[in-house]
Amino acid sequence: MKRFFEILRIGAAVGLLALAVVFAGSRLMKIQVVDGAMYLEMSKSSKTATQTVSAPRGQIVDSMGRPLVENRVSYNVVINESFFPDSLEEQNTVILRLTKLLEADGLMWEDGLPVTREKPYEYTLAAGSQEVKRVLEKLRLAGYATAENCVDALIDMYEIPEEWSDAEKRAVAGVRYQMILGDFSSKNDYVFIKDVPIETAAKVRELAYQLSGAGVVEDAVRVYKSGDVFPHGIGYVGPIYAEEYASLKEAGYLINDTVGKSGIERSMEYYLRGKRGEKQITVTSDGEISEETTKEAVPGNTVMLTIDSQFQSKLQTILGDFIHSLADGTLTKQDYDFTDCSAGAIVVMDVKTGAVKGMATYPNYDINDLINDYSSVLNAEGQPLYNRATDGLYRPGSVMKTVTATAALAEGVITPEDKFACHRNYNFLDIEVHCTGSHGNINVVTAIQKSCNIFFYQVVQQLGLDSLLEYEKAYGLGEDMGLEIKSADGYLACPDTFADLGLEWTVGQVLQAAIGQSEVGVTPLQMCSLAATIANHGTRYKPYLVDSVWDYNRTEQVSKTEPQVAATVDAKPDVFDTVIAGMKLAAENTTSDVYYATNEQNAYLSQFSLNALPYPAAIKTGTPQASNKATQNSTAVGFYPADDPEIAFAIVIENGEYSKYLVRKIIEAYYGYESGVEDLGNGTMRSVVLDR
Repeated sequence: MKRFFEILRIGAAVGLLALAVVFAGSRLMKIQVVDGAMYLEMSKSSKTATQTVSAPRGQIVDSMGRPLVENRVSYNVVINESFFPDSLEEQNTVILRLTKLLEADGLMWEDGLPVTREKPYEYTLAAGSQEVKRVLEKLRLAGYATAENCVDALIDMYEIPEEWSDAEKRAVAGVRYQMILGDFSSKNDYVFIKDVPIETAAKVRELAYQLSGAGVVEDAVRVYKSGDVFPHGIGYVGPIYAEEYASLKEAGYLINDTVGKSGIERSMEYYLRGKRGEKQITVTSDGEISEETTKEAVPGNTVMLTIDSQFQSKLQTILGDFIHSLADGTLTKQDYDFTDCSAGAIVVMDVKTGAVKGMATYPNYDINDLINDYSSVLNAEGQPLYNRATDGLYRPGSVMKTVTATAALAEGVITPEDKFACHRNYNFLDIEVHCTGSHGNINVVTAIQKSCNIFFYQVVQQLGLDSLLEYEKAYGLGEDMGLEIKSADGYLACPDTFADLGLEWTVGQVLQAAIGQSEVGVTPLQMCSLAATIANHGTRYKPYLVDSVWDYNRTEQVSKTEPQVAATVDAKPDVFDTVIAGMKLAAENTTSDVYYATNEQNAYLSQFSLNALPYPAAIKTGTPQASNKATQNSTAVGFYPADDPEIAFAIVIENGEYSKYLVRKIIEAYYGYESGVEDLGNGTMRSVVLDR
């Protein structure tokens, strides 16, 4: 009996299993055969694609954390290849609809085809230009092909309907060519237009059912809050050019990315760039769109500069106002003419670290103007794009006497007590040279104070050119400063430089080299480094603009720039003490070499005197030989306070004079002093510090 029930249970289990198999088989048959067409259609109409997500570019802030460059949200209209129709006919229709939508909103989409938009078609660039050559290469046309040939080739290649109007065909042809340039593929969306108004973005999204493949993605656009503050240093970003793409593609860039083009934006690209993310987009058979982030975008790092934007702004104003006052005659006597004075530069550096605290160049420009109308800034009077502070090459003039003095003292050629005679004129190998005055028998301290040419002419004869060049290089003159942004190397007066310039070197050039004349070209940045090195008794720090790098929200520090010794001038401390003594004397009675007839003029001039500062300053100037018309530049370097230096500075005024009058303004701006004029009676006026 027991056996019977076991057989019955086994039979029931087998029966149930058979029923399950039959049911599963019938279900599988229904899926594969009966409903197969439906599921096949669903699989065809439901698509999934991966889209890249842009990473916000890192911010740039000043030394106090004030934003100089930020981002704002923008909307780009893109086409995703995975959802773009398969047929050329449908693709062309989508493109045309997009162009009409944008046109209705007064917007112009990307169109890199250098051909006029209306017949008769003509090239918008020279026939032999790089862009035209690229068109012919991409379309596989002969070198003699006309603009109309290019449009016709695109119409044929992409089967753009002949019945469409010429304007419609040209519009679609231009987009088609831009797609070729944009490396349009499943891995690279085509950016139809960037930064559209939110209203336009909404229209594109609403009409998605008519615009297969088209969509809107969020992006970040650079915002230069104060575009005229330190524009040469900050730089700007721009699109990736075709000639750049080959190398940048290997570094992971897409053709639609932006990249730093100059300044900090370029030099700190690695940190500012960020890492793009990814999202998965699914479009179901009924048109429902879903998105899922599969890889979060990582914002770029925030770069903190050594520049204080408020001090930088003051520095630019000081420089611009001074140049204008020279050009309009406010600062000069009637027999001087500086109407050609229209440019200059100032650099201020932290003596103890090499951190650049301010860097002004004039004429200046606004980054926003550059982005909106590049050609207007490029062609503006005075070459405002030219960064005179880092790239301008100038004769330093008598500023070089500090180097000649250092070399002569360090090499034992002279002692601080040795004297040479100056009687205005001096003969050297039948060459007659001159001085700005007749200074009598003077030592090196007085020679620096009075800026005596003849003293240093006699010194360099004993020192020799090779030793002078050795110390010039130790000070960093004529060499790369290693700054984060581009800067010129320059050159020194020597036979090699003359040979490079195709000039004949003569022995008399040694005399001129000793006083910063002849064929020598150094930058204001190098001159500032020279002053800082003297202040440091021979230790030369590498100048730098980046204080630190942080995460995007500035909660965690990524890196910090540490002061770096670039070189050391091999001289004992008393050598620098002697040079500094001369520079301190040069800073006294700064305005005593210019005389005005009225109290009003003297009161105006007194604002430049360094005597009212809380502590002594140290300076050395380069005085041009200006007669009725200024034909040379004016230079000044120095540091403050002289006995415990904190900042060094260098000034260059092109086709002008009195650069030393800027020194007090610079110091006051840095420390926040406020100056004024006090009437002492008897027609005597002096400048005083009202608040500090």
